[in-house]
Amino acid sequence: MIYEHNLNPVAAEIFSLRIYWYSLAYVFGFIFCNYYSKFLIKKKILNLELSIIDDLITWLIVTILVGGRLGYVIFYNFDFYFKNPIEILKIWQGGMSFHGALLGVIFLIIFYSKIKNIKFSQLANLVAYCSPVGIFLGRLANFVNAELVGRPTDGTWGVLYESEPLTRHPSQIYEALFEGLIIFLILNFFARSSLKHKFNGYALFLIFYSFFRFNLEFFREPDSHLGFIINNMSMGQILTLPMFIIGIIFLRNEKKI
Repeated sequence: MIYEHNLNPVAAEIFSLRIYWYSLAYVFGFIFCNYYSKFLIKKKILNLELSIIDDLITWLIVTILVGGRLGYVIFYNFDFYFKNPIEILKIWQGGMSFHGALLGVIFLIIFYSKIKNIKFSQLANLVAYCSPVGIFLGRLANFVNAELVGRPTDGTWGVLYESEPLTRHPSQIYEALFEGLIIFLILNFFARSSLKHKFNGYALFLIFYSFFRFNLEFFREPDSHLGFIINNMSMGQILTLPMFIIGIIFLRNEKKI
């Protein structure tokens, strides 16, 4: 049965203040990350001190928001934001780049591990184990916002958007399940196995995410202002290629990392 999309991106409105589902996805994602990080440390899955979490989560929030937004501006819509710089601040309307946030987090972990004298791999694994839930919530928010829509489909599971003549793949739901829920289950099963001493969890995250993202992009409509970049490949697919290579390079757990 075809689903007619009529979801409201505004979760609540208090006087003139609008609270968007997209914003709530980030709020709940960070809350989960905070509590789940502490759970992993208490269970000795990660060799870290609990005291670092509250400080680190604050920097992660800033880094993800700034990196994600700047990544979207640079990778996906530079001309528009160059002409309309005030629009960069309106993150509640959507427009965040996973790859921009990822780059920001990598630099943060490198810097933070140096000043705190903590192993890079432990911090990177912590973020990798928690972040799929944030991705899951973010993709659901994309669906609510009717953004990042899928390509046309004749399937009965298609979604019909308002003022849209074609039914489309619910690509946001595909990504929420594979890039979010399934990667979370895989990594957290791995974290409790003996394999965690042989392989880096963050490398597995890069490999699985890039693999799923590359393939799921075939069900997602390319950005109208970008289209396909190289040989029918979207910008999202191109950006996953270095992720996959880096994941393979750092897959083996070297004690010096």
